[in-house]
Amino acid sequence: MTTTQARHDDHSHDHGHPHHHGHDDDFDWAAMADLLELEGETHSPYVRQALAELGDLSPRRILDIGSGPGVAACRMASVFPGAEVTAVDGTPELLARAAERAERLGVRLRTQAAEFPAGLAGLGPADLVWTAQVVHHVGDQQGALDQLAGLLAPGGVLAVVEGGLPPRWLPRDLGFGRPGLQERLDVAMADRFSRMRAELPGAVPVVESWSGMLRAAGLTGVRSKTFLVDHPAPQADGPEQPVRLSARRSLERCRDTLADLLDDVDLTTLDRLLDPADPEGVDRRPDVFLLTAKTVHFGTAA
Repeated sequence: MTTTQARHDDHSHDHGHPHHHGHDDDFDWAAMADLLELEGETHSPYVRQALAELGDLSPRRILDIGSGPGVAACRMASVFPGAEVTAVDGTPELLARAAERAERLGVRLRTQAAEFPAGLAGLGPADLVWTAQVVHHVGDQQGALDQLAGLLAPGGVLAVVEGGLPPRWLPRDLGFGRPGLQERLDVAMADRFSRMRAELPGAVPVVESWSGMLRAAGLTGVRSKTFLVDHPAPQADGPEQPVRLSARRSLERCRDTLADLLDDVDLTTLDRLLDPADPEGVDRRPDVFLLTAKTVHFGTAA
């Protein structure tokens, strides 16, 4: 499995993005990069908070495995300006976006094309290895964590973003349709994700205790912490406002990929939410927000 596929499929788990395999000429990588960069920016508060947990670390070399367009990698380059930060991803188009972002922000960033987990050999050693919502798309999750831990220099830290809570953008009762739409989307997404896991090549059942898996990978001082991402209502008007746009893109992906798992009432509700002319749609209603939580699991190499 490539890092690209993992990054892409990660959105199928969190927000309903369709699966994509390979590098079709018809695939819109610019749109994919826009989507990933938008999510990275709206969720960026948790990255800042997680890096603040590493105040005692003075890394000389940092790897962001599955970096996508480099939002977190650029943040690490800003927080640790003396470090060599490398964005690692399986898609050249996304790495190009990461390099452009670094130049725009005036931070130092290297890029490295490598598939995950097959291309990890030779990337280490690093004082900080960061990976966000990539491991759960590998059949052998413990094996992937073992490989990531093997990239660490003595005393280095592995930070794995997995778990947390699904995002919320809307009130439970929208004023139309059946209340509880987002909870039903969560159920449909969880079912789709479980099927995806079962179909992965080399899928190995494991109790998904991420802290336990980090200990099994030989790491010490393992701890987990959850960080809140809170963009409350009201948000600024306009369909291009980041939180509104994030809600729209996420609901569009749900509409596209979960249609066979939702009833007609919920599909009609989604269509109305996505209608740019409807005052109750996500582009215009005043109660759109973004609330989610991200869990980061830390472990240190002996």
